[in-house]
Amino acid sequence: MALIDRAKNILLTPKTEWPVIAAEQPTAQSLYAGYVLILAAIGPIAMMLRGGIFGMGIGVAVVSYAIALVVLYLLAMIVDALAPTFGGEKNFIQSLQLTAYSCTAMWVAGIFHLLPFVGGILSLLAAIYSFYTFYLGVPMLKKCPQEKAAGYTVVVVICGIVLGGVLFNLLLSLVVGGSMLRVMGAGML
Repeated sequence: MALIDRAKNILLTPKTEWPVIAAEQPTAQSLYAGYVLILAAIGPIAMMLRGGIFGMGIGVAVVSYAIALVVLYLLAMIVDALAPTFGGEKNFIQSLQLTAYSCTAMWVAGIFHLLPFVGGILSLLAAIYSFYTFYLGVPMLKKCPQEKAAGYTVVVVICGIVLGGVLFNLLLSLVVGGSMLRVMGAGML
């Protein structure tokens, strides 16, 4: 299925798109190459464009893109590991599908990075919608009972927020710490 059709369907008709997705047999590589790498780039590209206007560096955009790609994969591993806890089935590819396609709203809303303040509010609303699409997809892709889908979703959202925060702080400390070491080293010369 074409990327634009999939994105449109998951955004506008997720209840009918999840069964279609559940019937597919992609690979991790095809999901990343045909969907994730493209849509996850929207926000960082918008950051770079806005940065040209408001002075933000390309580094922030590159780091946020790398974090998005890593968090998605790690979160899919968490989704898969948690599946039996919520009465679901372990299947990493379906966990990756669920995680990737449910991020569609957040990634498409990355364009709102071009708008100061309002963009942040719109991005937050898109993130909430992404959580909702995840909730809708859990019973279809993970075979989780409907009554456990909300709890599963909440746990995964918390894990995603913690994981993203930890990776962002780790990379930030490496960048800032590395810069400080270079500055201190230059001062000693």
